[in-house]
Amino acid sequence: MRVPVFQTLCLTVILTILSGSYPTAVAQSDLPPSLYIEAYPDRTSVAANEDLAFHTSTTAAEYSLEIARIGAKREVVFQKSGIPGGGVHPIPEHASANGCGWPISFSMPVPSEWKSGDYTATFKVSDGGGKFVARNRRTAEMESWFVVRPSSFDKNVKILLQLATNTYNAYNNWGGSSLYAYHGRANLQGHRVSFQRPQSSLFPNWEQPFVAWAESNGFTIDYCSNLDLEQRPELLEHYSLVLSVGHDEYWSAGMRDRLEAWIAKGGNVAFFSGNTCCWQVRPEENGQALTCYKQAFNLDPVFKTDDHSLLTTTWSHHLVKRPENLLTGVGFLYGGYHKSHGQFMDGSGAFTVHRPDHWMFADTNLKPGDSFGGQHTIVGYECDGCELQWKDGLPSPTHRDGTPKSFEVLATCQAQWAPDDCEWYDQWEPGRIGAACLGIRTDGGTVFTCGSTDWAHGLRGGDTVVEQITRNILKKLSAP
Repeated sequence: MRVPVFQTLCLTVILTILSGSYPTAVAQSDLPPSLYIEAYPDRTSVAANEDLAFHTSTTAAEYSLEIARIGAKREVVFQKSGIPGGGVHPIPEHASANGCGWPISFSMPVPSEWKSGDYTATFKVSDGGGKFVARNRRTAEMESWFVVRPSSFDKNVKILLQLATNTYNAYNNWGGSSLYAYHGRANLQGHRVSFQRPQSSLFPNWEQPFVAWAESNGFTIDYCSNLDLEQRPELLEHYSLVLSVGHDEYWSAGMRDRLEAWIAKGGNVAFFSGNTCCWQVRPEENGQALTCYKQAFNLDPVFKTDDHSLLTTTWSHHLVKRPENLLTGVGFLYGGYHKSHGQFMDGSGAFTVHRPDHWMFADTNLKPGDSFGGQHTIVGYECDGCELQWKDGLPSPTHRDGTPKSFEVLATCQAQWAPDDCEWYDQWEPGRIGAACLGIRTDGGTVFTCGSTDWAHGLRGGDTVVEQITRNILKKLSAP
């Protein structure tokens, strides 16, 4: 039987294609290249009239830039399109540690009308795809962040929030490495991280809900970076209260020195944060990079010297001899995890009140043994505590761990380190159960701590008790 000509032609074409001898219908050169833009600011903290510059690498010929302040609402303060892209630039092998070294594609003076706060810069590119094929409208965008600190001071603004910018950088694995192994290339942990690379922010997790609540409830706040505490301690002179919110984990000796001296002279601090001041870092390159060897502290060059005060490991390490308790009243060694890392996963997420007559609990109607904050898990993730002793059902510090004599424990919630996260420390007590400790002390100035990263979740959720306690603290400690 004869096979129809049409079927013969179809069979021939199919066999030719399968054999790989059929000519390519579309030249590879006709396909459009990938479209992307990456960017970072030249510094993390700027003030009015200072130049703010952005380093970029992009496949696009030009890009647009939008800058917005993130507070109670997102306020766009700058927009510009048609900025020359500046080309594609190589990523150095050790960009995570040493930065990218890309050229500046755009710079501008910071306008005096920009309010102090957290700012995002959004970079956008677009094209029409290929010339002959894949003619799609394509877009790509990325965000970076920076802080606008105050350059002039309003005598009525008495609260300064120092954002946890060191912690943002510590967790940033752009380029393949951060100060953590779990998300590093080949699961390797770095010991140095640069700000001079595309950054990511943790601001939305904790500080943003706090800021949104505070600004919506009549509290005016100025802002700065972690590094500003060290490099610009004169900022502190203009405020009655300094805030730490959320996950403020990485502190330098300079930060502590400046803030502790300010407290001794009467300055007040409120730590609405947890895992606070856990790791010591050393700023390098005028603050453009941070070094922290953490568990591998014996690799730190300082380890081989006689002075271990700047050893980049936990502040509570017996070689450093400067537990964070001396600053905050509490520390991670006697805290740990709650509803995270496998610890107390069925926990309440709430504080139990022990001393409800304290002024901080005014207008809350709390009684001894009452709990609050559980609906929004204000005790969660990472927690700080102190070594406790119990008498007549009430907890008090033993003070053996560095907790100041004046520190009073007002509320607690159980917490514990995860075994794989603590056994590297040669003075760890296996199986120890600690507690997130909410408390306060006065030595010169007054220092409050909530002992939990997640306090701001109660503000975001509208918990009336959490709101009232926060209001009491801000009002009393920011009074002139």
